[in-house]
Order: sequence, then structure tokens, then C-alpha cells
Amino acid sequence: MNLARRKDDLDGSTAGSLPMTSMIDVVFLLLIFFMVTVSASPPEAELSSTLNPQSENQGAGAVLQPQIISVERAGAGVVYRLGSHVLTNRTDLARLLRELPKASGVVVRVANDVPVEAAAGALQVCKDTGFTKVSYVPAS
Repeated sequence: MNLARRKDDLDGSTAGSLPMTSMIDVVFLLLIFFMVTVSASPPEAELSSTLNPQSENQGAGAVLQPQIISVERAGAGVVYRLGSHVLTNRTDLARLLRELPKASGVVVRVANDVPVEAAAGALQVCKDTGFTKVSYVPAS
């Protein structure tokens, strides 16, 4: 065990210096810790509720249930049924869909004997009128 001071320590040039590599490591670790633990999302009290019908002035059923469009063959043509409405062309369907709430989405139910272009046309009308949640369901 050598207790004598080294020659470079005697001149005082290295006495009292801090290791900067360790200091930089600690600063970066603290920076990463604070970046990971900070919450970037808004508090839950500020989030809007999709189950609150008063937020959109609609009934609770309109918020939770999607619109259902049935595409069926009628004689030589195709009809689109939406509730009690029976529509024979896509322009009338688009006009009716523009008046409906968009948040709940729409389901297009297509009968087996309907041509593909009628089903694709109904889906396209739903997208064109602003629905973002569009589902296709074949009728059984």
C-alpha cells in the first residue's frame, strides 16, 4: 500500500477537479427521467364524454347506435332502406344521410342478390356525406 502522494498531485493542477463525464451522465439521466414521467395528455376532467347526450343535444339512442342502411333488390332495381325511408337512388340516400348525426357511424347491410356496384355505391355515399365509421355487413 503506497500512501505517498504522486508527483502530479503535488503541483495542485488536478486537485479539486470534478469528473465531468459522470456529471454529464447524471444530467442526461435526470433529463430523460423528467421527460418520461411528465404527463402530456390532458387531465380526465377535461376530456369530453361520448356517452353524454347533452354535449351534442341529441338523444342517448342517437349517440350510441349507428344508422343501418339495408340495400335490397326490388324488382329490376335496388332500394336503400334507412329506418322507415325507402330510397330508390343514391342521390336521395346522400340527401338523407347529410341530415343525420355522424358520430355514431353507419352500417351498410347488403342482401345476397344485390349487385356489387350497388353495395359499393352505398358505401361511397356514406363516405362522401361525412361518415368516418362505415361498416359493411352481408345480410344472412
